[in-house]
Amino acid sequence: MKDQITSRDEIEGAVHHDLRHDSAIKHVTGRAEYCDDIAEPVGTLHAYLGVSNVTHAAIRSLDLSAVRDAPGVIGVLTAADIPGANDISPTGRNDEPVFPTDRIEFHGQPLFAVVAETRDAARRAAELAQMEIEALPHALDPVAAIDAGYPHVTDPLKLERGDVAAGFAGAAHRLQGRLNVGGQDHMYLEGHISFAIPGEDDDVVVHCSTQHPSEAQHMVAHVLGVPSNAVTVNVRRMGGGFGGKESQMNLFACVAALAAKKWNRPVKIRPDRDQDMTATGKRHDFVIDYDVAFDDSGRIQAVESQFAARCGWSSDLSGPVTDRALFHADNAYFYPHVRLTSRPMKTNTVSNTAFRGFGGPQGVVAAERMIEEIAYRLGKDPLEVRKANFYGDEGRDLTPYHQQVTDNILERLVGELETSADYQGRRKDILAFNTANRFIKRGIALTPVKFGISFTATHYNQAGSLIHVYSDGSIHLNHGGTEMGQGLNTKVAQVVADAFQVDVSRIKITKTTTEKVPNTSATAASSGSDLNGMAALDAAQQIKARLVGFAAEHWGVSETEVAFLPNAVRVGTEVMGFDALIKAAYMARVHLSAAGFYKTPDIHWDRAAGKGRPFYYYAYGASCSEVSVDTLSGEYKVERTDILHDVGRSLNPVLDRGQVEGAFIQGMGWLTTEELWWDDAGRLRTHAPSTYKIPLASDAPRIFNVDLAQWSVNPERTIKRSKAVGEPPFMLGISVLEALSMAVASVADYRECPRLDAPATPERVLMAVERLRGAV
Repeated sequence: MKDQITSRDEIEGAVHHDLRHDSAIKHVTGRAEYCDDIAEPVGTLHAYLGVSNVTHAAIRSLDLSAVRDAPGVIGVLTAADIPGANDISPTGRNDEPVFPTDRIEFHGQPLFAVVAETRDAARRAAELAQMEIEALPHALDPVAAIDAGYPHVTDPLKLERGDVAAGFAGAAHRLQGRLNVGGQDHMYLEGHISFAIPGEDDDVVVHCSTQHPSEAQHMVAHVLGVPSNAVTVNVRRMGGGFGGKESQMNLFACVAALAAKKWNRPVKIRPDRDQDMTATGKRHDFVIDYDVAFDDSGRIQAVESQFAARCGWSSDLSGPVTDRALFHADNAYFYPHVRLTSRPMKTNTVSNTAFRGFGGPQGVVAAERMIEEIAYRLGKDPLEVRKANFYGDEGRDLTPYHQQVTDNILERLVGELETSADYQGRRKDILAFNTANRFIKRGIALTPVKFGISFTATHYNQAGSLIHVYSDGSIHLNHGGTEMGQGLNTKVAQVVADAFQVDVSRIKITKTTTEKVPNTSATAASSGSDLNGMAALDAAQQIKARLVGFAAEHWGVSETEVAFLPNAVRVGTEVMGFDALIKAAYMARVHLSAAGFYKTPDIHWDRAAGKGRPFYYYAYGASCSEVSVDTLSGEYKVERTDILHDVGRSLNPVLDRGQVEGAFIQGMGWLTTEELWWDDAGRLRTHAPSTYKIPLASDAPRIFNVDLAQWSVNPERTIKRSKAVGEPPFMLGISVLEALSMAVASVADYRECPRLDAPATPERVLMAVERLRGAV
């Protein structure tokens, strides 16, 4: 039974240890293969979208003869060429046609697709369409839409608890305000792309950059009028997603598949960056009206707030996005009496969609604005007001949606960061600096985040996996999650390696494909590791149970005497290599493959009642940022940021720190430099990197300290007691906005909240400075 084994105390790539991203070397050397790197078979065609050059109009005629006659063009796709349903609405509301038939709803809306021998030929031909239209009035933002009587794209949500009227009546102080929160483009490095290869009968294989392969599969089948089993969707990796490839890929996957089946040739579609930005949705803009009552200590007594969102021309995911904005409108704070309502407004703009945080960041910004307003009204340090309003023990532990907060660690987390970042000492120095300096002003802010983890659509909280152990001891791992650079595959591989106690190099991570794991949920809602890690663990444990049973029977020991060691197995008093056990099990005809499954327990949600337990747990974090502002120009620098973030017992600390750092920078960009701007004609003018400004390396904090709360652990029924990390740290960027606010407020001796709208561009900062100076 003995064989040659290497004695080690621990496997390579164990969970809770740093492990380099499995594709890191490929990323930096350019060897990582994306959809556009797939070798094109002979005869591959290329598609491109023809789009509207008006914002809102009735279509009287669409003449595509010049398009069809253009050099290299094979044909054109319109709504008339769709054999199935002309609808790609992700929520089944039947309000999002692939191509419209009678009405244009936004500038840049896809109207048809050109299919040509080359991409260049398709692009040029797409500009040749002639159209007769009847122009209609348009509304571009939620306030204009409300004024114009536009409908909601989905039913609004109301969350209510307590007696709001009584709360207002009994409070010593009350204030009202409005906050405008801008949207954000995903600006993934790899844009949208889809590559379809036709097969026999109804079959088609679609390679595409999507966070939701099963949805792309179902949408392609829906549009083609075939069953889902005829469509295979493959995703090896994405060059970024951030939510922009959760539902927005449907259009591109369907166009490629339609063309591939119509002409029985492979078809690729890849828009350029301008069309990618104008034709696909973004983070929702919000206009938030708030009314808050509070006592002399700054403790909130009652809140009423309305969240109006720019949703775009169709519903897309605007219902759940605006719902989640309300779920996070409390952030870390207890509201004794509260009423929150959403207004998901239809607008004549591209249909907005999922983005990291999924509406949560907009809700958190509103909570922090109210805290800030209270602090300036009472002349207090905003951190003092934050602490006074934290969720606490019984009686102060119920959210507006009636879920009890049972795992609150914010007091400890914030306290530790306050000390390690020397917040109080630095704030004192900054107050003195601002008194002594006329033009350069500084600000500092420490802001918390409490973020619920789970899909609020309960049925999405499930995942599958497939594991094969081959007779040579190598392991093949497939799961329903998608890799977009976040390290999901690496983490899930670590979970499987830990289960079998083998080196992670033994595990082959394969592309996500609907052929292996069906009915998967989107890799979104920060749930990728939680769901897919647990599903993979379930599959590994099934195989391990068979191996333990086989070893006990074959060598005549009890199952308790079989133990997995690093790259070895102890059976009774003997130790053999993992490979030897697998070979013996194979020879004994032991099944070495398993499909794993997981569904999140203890969650439920009644939307009509506005009550439930939509989240399995909360992730927490805190960020302290210091800025300096040139009050003559509005320009500013982020001098220092300190972060302490809660990821439970991290599966991979180095990857988690990377996620925290990246999320903070992206959140900071959303609130400072990333401005979406439509002109009066409804044209998006910030439609390329030349006009839309994401943060540069030079915009990162000069001093950037990121730590994980090593003492935090999650409940036992989570994957190795870790916590989600994708979305929660995004909100840490709010500390920069709040620090800018303090710097601006200093010009009026902190007597008034500057009420900075987001993004707080240098222009907005300068205007706020001038406004406050004028009021002095």
